[in-house]
Amino acid sequence: MDADLFAYLLRIADDRLVLGHRLSEWCGHGPILEEDIALANISLDLVGQANHLLQLAGSVEGAGRDQDRLAYFREAVEYRNALICELPRGDFAFTIVRQLVVAARDMLLFDRLAHSARSDLSGIAAKALKEVRYHARHSADWIVKLGDGTEESHRRAQRALDDLWRYTGELFDTDGVERRLVERGIGVDSSTLAAEWRAQVAEVVERATLKLPADGYMMRGGRVGRHTEHLGHMLAEMQIVARSFPGAKW
Repeated sequence: MDADLFAYLLRIADDRLVLGHRLSEWCGHGPILEEDIALANISLDLVGQANHLLQLAGSVEGAGRDQDRLAYFREAVEYRNALICELPRGDFAFTIVRQLVVAARDMLLFDRLAHSARSDLSGIAAKALKEVRYHARHSADWIVKLGDGTEESHRRAQRALDDLWRYTGELFDTDGVERRLVERGIGVDSSTLAAEWRAQVAEVVERATLKLPADGYMMRGGRVGRHTEHLGHMLAEMQIVARSFPGAKW
């Protein structure tokens, strides 16, 4: 087994799977019908990306676990998603701000992974890049509407940005796994994405008449399996059917 590649694929896949599930919680609860459908479609994009990445991870691991086993039969401590992805959905402004900061990072990540020395990974990244460009544009448009809208929408958008900012640092942490994969031409050093990401987010925030929060203490732990209590509750709901009827097909 290629342990570094397996660990790396889990990180990327788990971000998508967990955030996709969080977005699915908006189905039937969107502020308008069109947005209800849009969020559901973005959720499906993310889960679809996770499906391909977990399928590749299972193949790399070589232990007989397919994407379903990896999604539904791992415990919370085995998940490697960034903490920002597992936070409860919050209000609409919280969801949209989270989508912007994650999608802006994903655009940069997949743009570089599309040139990975692993053709299977580069193929997944190239397809995902087309989707996350829409995700970023969609969330940016909404943040401008909210920030430059009513006094209430502005207040909520700024509060969401302030609350989420301390979780963004983890998106750009790097370690030996990433550095070794970079040397092999496979992975991306996440820390090299931070400056361009910040510039893109700052541009949207300025157009929305919001203020970029000051950098401070950053919450970390998801990449090594130290999660908030929210992930366990989410997985209990997400995994209940597969665990109640293991091996069932329909």
